[in-house]
Amino acid sequence: MDERVRAGAARSELLRRFPSVDEALKRPAVRALASRATPELLVEFVRATLEAWRERARAADVDANEFARKLDADAWIADVVLRVDRERRAGLVRVVNATGVVLHTGLGRAPLHGEAAERMSTAARSYVTLEIDRETGERGQRDERVGRLVARLLGCEAAIAVNNNAAAVVLALSAFARGKETVLSRGELVEIGGSFRMPDVMAAAGTTLREVGTTNRTRLADYRAAVGPATALLLKVHTSNYRVRGFVEDTSPSELAELAREAGLSSFYDVGSGHVDAPNARSLDMLGDEPDVRLALESGVDVVSFSGDKLFGGPQSGLLVGRRGPIERLRKSPLYRAMRLDKVTLAGLERTLELLLEGRGDELPTRAMLCADPMRLADDAAQLARSLNTLRGFTAEPVASTSQPGSGSAPDVFLPTTAVRVRHAALAPNALARALRLGEPPVFARVHEDGLLLDPRTLLEGDAERLLAAFRALVP
Repeated sequence: MDERVRAGAARSELLRRFPSVDEALKRPAVRALASRATPELLVEFVRATLEAWRERARAADVDANEFARKLDADAWIADVVLRVDRERRAGLVRVVNATGVVLHTGLGRAPLHGEAAERMSTAARSYVTLEIDRETGERGQRDERVGRLVARLLGCEAAIAVNNNAAAVVLALSAFARGKETVLSRGELVEIGGSFRMPDVMAAAGTTLREVGTTNRTRLADYRAAVGPATALLLKVHTSNYRVRGFVEDTSPSELAELAREAGLSSFYDVGSGHVDAPNARSLDMLGDEPDVRLALESGVDVVSFSGDKLFGGPQSGLLVGRRGPIERLRKSPLYRAMRLDKVTLAGLERTLELLLEGRGDELPTRAMLCADPMRLADDAAQLARSLNTLRGFTAEPVASTSQPGSGSAPDVFLPTTAVRVRHAALAPNALARALRLGEPPVFARVHEDGLLLDPRTLLEGDAERLLAAFRALVP
């Protein structure tokens, strides 16, 4: 018999040995999964697993005899278990951030102050005064109090809030320059995470980009020469996730604001991360040249936008602040309704602003972590290393290291810290990192050279105990 014919017959016989979905569901090991997955999910996972195994069985290079032995031993059930476990780990779960990256985008950026989180929880499970005036009983504006609080904090005339700073930029571009030109320096054509590129954003907002200057040098004369009948907006964008060093020249926001007034144009400054020096709080001068929102407003531009999370320390949001007339123009834009905040986020943002105004800014987790005392971090690292060294198979030692603000904030700033370098007798650093991510509780750390680094800067209250519990779970 031809070899290809024999191989085809063997493969056909192999495929006939597969159980049906109903038969597979009756296997004791599969029935045991009923407490960990709904019946519908279990059927879905069994069907998908069997189909994946059939695809493997059809491969030309498969060893039919070896594959049949695995099939008869129900080895495919391990893949069903894996799918069930992945489903149970899916979604938003609490993790321990031991990376030292304070505003870790993948881990949700800024943790909230407990009082802000409680205010959000109350709003989520209750009716609230979202758009109603308690005095008159008539309808009001949902972010009216946020606007007043921001005005008190920053000394601006007015403010509105949207769902993030990217939305704030799109709203401003659309309201001020739809159908007309926006002038922007080539050195500020930024791209942030998720391929959010300024040229693409401008196109989506309906404004035409007019590039001026060069990557490293843009003078006021370049903006002035670009202004024409089609110009509507002069835009400045903080290069939050990169810096241009060396032979550079920039146009200040105050110069841009003055030119806009002379030409009868709007001016807008996107400062990004929300650096604000708060009343009675420690300065964030460790952030270097990260622009302060107050100074941006003092430049005289019409509107400044920034993130309400990130360095500001609140829930994800975008704030637009500045003169009353331009802010009201933004509020009247059709896009504003699609971008405005829900009651839960507004509640958290209100309480964050109140904490800043009450002189309690240092209590916000982001600020507390950025301003952490290096001596305290060294003590925390030493204590953590001592605890880890009591676990079989692990060795740990404090080492000098650096933390980062994260989320594109102050990209060239590295904060001195003391980390804990951990090694395992049997697991390579990458394998140890994966085991911790998949453990309970999940732990995220940094792999560096020949060890795993744990940075105490980003450990929240109770995280040290959770971290040790995750390591203990790995001890055989």
